[in-house]
Amino acid sequence: MQYRPLGRTGVQVSPLCLGAMMFGPWGNDDRADSIRIIHAALDAGINFVDTADVYSGGVSEQIVGEALKDRRDEVFLATKFFMPMGEDPNQRGGSRRWIIREVENSLTRLNTDYIDLYQVHRPTPDVDIDETLGALSDLVHQGKVRYIGSSSFSGSQIVEAQWAAKQNHFSRFVTEQPPYSILVRGIEEDVLPTVQRHGMGTLTYSPLAGGWLSGRWRKNAAPTPTSAARPSARFDMTDPANQRKLDVVENLAQLAEQTGISLLELAIAFVLTHPGVTSAIVGPRTMDQLQSYLPAADITLTTDVLDRIDELVAPGVTINPDDNSYGAHELLPAARRR
Repeated sequence: MQYRPLGRTGVQVSPLCLGAMMFGPWGNDDRADSIRIIHAALDAGINFVDTADVYSGGVSEQIVGEALKDRRDEVFLATKFFMPMGEDPNQRGGSRRWIIREVENSLTRLNTDYIDLYQVHRPTPDVDIDETLGALSDLVHQGKVRYIGSSSFSGSQIVEAQWAAKQNHFSRFVTEQPPYSILVRGIEEDVLPTVQRHGMGTLTYSPLAGGWLSGRWRKNAAPTPTSAARPSARFDMTDPANQRKLDVVENLAQLAEQTGISLLELAIAFVLTHPGVTSAIVGPRTMDQLQSYLPAADITLTTDVLDRIDELVAPGVTINPDDNSYGAHELLPAARRR
């Protein structure tokens, strides 16, 4: 597996990042099996693991911590904060009060004394970015966190955070974690060029578009989502935009077959081909799923194949705007007209 530079940090990471969202009650509730999957990923050369405090209410972090008990130094370990972790309105968000408290909880669950990459899971429109960056910078100075990053920030929010860090001599976000797939290409318009200009690493999530590009959702055979973490609205087959996605998937499946690879491999390889992408997060629930993802790291798509993908989904286009709903608030259509 060919490793890639994580922005300008000097750190080298695998092109596939093991996402841990499916380890725990949200996906695979068999801890021993989840640990076997993590170990298999490491044995295959993956050295990048991403989780979050909210995944299965902290259970994902616990499983990752147990799996890395004797292999911590092999892994660049990333986790996230922001999402609600209880009924208390202060157990969430980007405030200094919550960040300082929650990092200790994550360190305990992960069974480690430092986090390589600590990311804010979503933008916080009602909290000054200075508040968040100031607290995160203190964690870096204390050695509890090595680097900090953002997730689902828009281009303007990325720039604002970089400016605030420079003005206040804070640690800066060295990574951005946006959604990206053949069906969700909105970040090509602004986010990817922005992170490239600022020398940031980019670890993209949902390269299979929440399962749409796994081969599971096809015309006349569209099952329901298998994960409690996936919103059902994104899989409403009566939605004309989702019908359009099914049409595109059929054409992509034919293209993959003509290329001699699986649809899944085509989808992941597409994401990894963009020069602004450092690593694609894959979130297996089973060992078979992990094994199906691994070959994509070594596939290079030709210009002809990329051109044919562009004919099906134009660069910068997200087929269903609802797929941006888990991104920055200003990306939503409703936010543009009010």
